[in-house]
Amino acid sequence: MSLRVTHDLHDRRKGRNVGVALVLAGFIVIVFGLTVVKVTSGDFDAAIQSAQPGQQNGGDQ
Repeated sequence: MSLRVTHDLHDRRKGRNVGVALVLAGFIVIVFGLTVVKVTSGDFDAAIQSAQPGQQNGGDQ
């Protein structure tokens, strides 16, 4: 009951899958980093304040 030796094709496929996984993880890190930077920038606060009703054109009318 010996285990079969894996074929060379499986080793190459595993290496390719690891490479694709690393590229995907890198893309996710980049998108997450850009999202954090966008949310923590001052432009986000200004957009929220301008979207609130009653705060435009000098407050209460």
